[in-house]
Amino acid sequence: MNVVFVEPNFPRNQREFVRALSQVGATVFAVGETPWEWLDEELQSWISHYYQVGSVTDVDQLRTAVQHFASLAWIDGMEATIESHMLPAAVVREELDIPGTSVHTTWLCRDKPAMKDALRAAGVPTAASAAAHNLDDLRDFVDEHGYPVILKPRDGAGASGTVRVDSYDQLRAAAESFGGVDSIAIEEFVEGHEGFYDTLSVDGHIALDFASHYYPGVLEAMRTRWISPQYISTNRVDEAPFYAELREMGERVNEVLGIHTSATHMEYFVSPKGLRFSEIGARPPGVGCWDLYAAGNDLDIYRAWADAIVHRHVWHVPSRAYAAGIVALRPDRDGRIVAIDGIDEIQQRYGEWVLDSHLPVGADTQPIEAGYMANAWIRMKHPDYDVLREMLDDVGRTVQVRAE
Repeated sequence: MNVVFVEPNFPRNQREFVRALSQVGATVFAVGETPWEWLDEELQSWISHYYQVGSVTDVDQLRTAVQHFASLAWIDGMEATIESHMLPAAVVREELDIPGTSVHTTWLCRDKPAMKDALRAAGVPTAASAAAHNLDDLRDFVDEHGYPVILKPRDGAGASGTVRVDSYDQLRAAAESFGGVDSIAIEEFVEGHEGFYDTLSVDGHIALDFASHYYPGVLEAMRTRWISPQYISTNRVDEAPFYAELREMGERVNEVLGIHTSATHMEYFVSPKGLRFSEIGARPPGVGCWDLYAAGNDLDIYRAWADAIVHRHVWHVPSRAYAAGIVALRPDRDGRIVAIDGIDEIQQRYGEWVLDSHLPVGADTQPIEAGYMANAWIRMKHPDYDVLREMLDDVGRTVQVRAE
């Protein structure tokens, strides 16, 4: 099978998708923005043909690259795993008659109002939402649904660009902050626990699934410096009744949106009104989440993905042996990280359960809204979910990142 893979070099874990495709027998045709000679020898060894472009999000450049590959061999598939790459790749796939997720499905998985309209029409419980083109549209929505509300880009990923609004003055200021954007998404704010449900689906059916929990919710985590936020992948997916309900929702969302063979990343809320769908991407989760799934379940999840793409079958069975999680460690101020205190204590207490860490003393700080892996972090696992959560809480209290 000849598979085009979009951007094999950045971010770092992109290489794992390429490795896995090669290992399951695919011939990899890669298109990326990095010069070939800058790729390391191991990555080069997994790629049979490479085409450099200025931007993989430019449809014309991406089309030219794939047409070049098509002049060399029949192209059986084309895959992208980064949110901003998804729609350009789908457009080129459809134009060149390459199998894969359709433009319509990709658009539904990126355009939040359209996504939720389709799911509400199919009976999937979601928060109220709408596309707004001006302040009057925003005000009309609030008149109907009340405060608080959430404003976000229609095609944003995660909490990027997301704003909570509790008053008219805030609504007006938030609308102005979106500047020249033609349309934004406005949503009812749902109080409750926030988590995500990730799958690997083959021909529309879930072949592997994983569930994770945020502490606290993403919006608060990405806006509050003193918090050391965490998310934890549970190993109780096959036990607790709640996850059966989550699975049913995942299957229904796949069906309604037309997701067939793909990784998915679905956000959800559990509110006093019950389980509520938030949003979905037809791609793997970011911020190293798949590495936590691999560590907690004794499997090569990238190879499972490649088997789904190439062989339309997944042979891997998750062990559910461990819960696995990450705690983000924020600097006390912006500047340069000069010290990280408390690491020795944590190593003494929990060393056997530490998977890996990033402790960038001497590096410039990154904005806290840049995410869980923007500054320092520690990833851990443990057979007991509740024990792991206590351990990550302890890390957040003990480890202090000093900047100046």
